[in-house]
Amino acid sequence: MAKKITNLKELPGVGDALARKLANAGYFDIFSIAVTPPHVLSEEAGIGLQTAERIVEAARSYVQIDKFETALEVWEKRKKIKRITTGSKSLDELLGGGVQIYAITEFFGEFGSGKTQIAHQLSVNVQLPEERGGLDSGAIYIDTESTFRPERIRQMAKAVGLDPEEALKRIYFARAYNSNHQMTLVRKAFQMAEEGDFRLLIVDSLTAHFRAEYAGRGQLAERQQLLNKHLHELLRFADTFEAAVVVTNQVLARPDILFGDPTAPIGGHVVGHTATYRVYLRKSKGPRRIARVIDAPDIPESDAVFMIAEEGIRDAV
Repeated sequence: MAKKITNLKELPGVGDALARKLANAGYFDIFSIAVTPPHVLSEEAGIGLQTAERIVEAARSYVQIDKFETALEVWEKRKKIKRITTGSKSLDELLGGGVQIYAITEFFGEFGSGKTQIAHQLSVNVQLPEERGGLDSGAIYIDTESTFRPERIRQMAKAVGLDPEEALKRIYFARAYNSNHQMTLVRKAFQMAEEGDFRLLIVDSLTAHFRAEYAGRGQLAERQQLLNKHLHELLRFADTFEAAVVVTNQVLARPDILFGDPTAPIGGHVVGHTATYRVYLRKSKGPRRIARVIDAPDIPESDAVFMIAEEGIRDAV
């Protein structure tokens, strides 16, 4: 089950109208308010700065955000962190046991490298019971490039023993038509997860709209600022609902690279610093794909081979 949300109206001075403003901005729990700077809360919720300062101060009095823990206590908590299986044991091992909750996992690569296939598979596998590598939960899927295919979900669900129709019912899908709409859908996802049980949020793909709408160098700073805000909202979703956030990303060619792979993920340092786990996917022979962890706080750089079969993501044979 997702973490229960504390009623914001328990905060002094927060009535129905103010609670609605906070909810519309994606703030449903006291912790998320406590860790938000007052000027950000003011801007996003459309409330006065003094009101935001008062609410943040009240929220911080309810939660202990200034508490230190021993590394041993942190270790004991991390041993209990849950993961979602990808369907491939080798890919799971590469990721330290699967796709983690409380984190953003980015899969990036060229067209046909398997990004969307993994996203589809995870939206099915999250529904499995925990003993089979799932979280017995639903998924929210934001599609920015019209690549979501329910028929593929049906194939994958049947292959893992789930009823295809029931599996489709537990995946909530929305098409994002521009970057602003994409960010709005994430705020809507907060409301959905507050009312239901969703432990996986997928954005496929993360940067496509931002790249198309902010094309020139003159707009680069604005693009990166909005992308940074978007990513931190995704992180807040992961923290608030004990969920896994998975994003896919495109690559671009770097002509200045003379040796090695000339491709790099879009989004620059903003994505690089915010995504918890970054996995580079590339094609191999036939249905085989190669995954490489290029950035992770607790996993060394290494490779895994998996394949995209009719049944879904599986170990290479």
